[in-house]
Amino acid sequence: MSVIYLLISISILIAIGFFIAFITAVKTGQYDDDYTPSVRMLFDDELLKSTKKENKVENKVENNEEKELDI
Repeated sequence: MSVIYLLISISILIAIGFFIAFITAVKTGQYDDDYTPSVRMLFDDELLKSTKKENKVENKVENNEEKELDI
């Protein structure tokens, strides 16, 4: 029975250690994304084209709904 208490206490200490390491990594900026902002400007045209297409589709749907309401 004492072995179980020993194993539980050791596992709790290890979990606390990993939690402290995670908090430290987050605070120091380990998980900050430095790559995406530098590449985002390369794909701006594609994003603009896709939003324009979506807007056109939305406008067509709205126009069709207005025509149906007028009838």
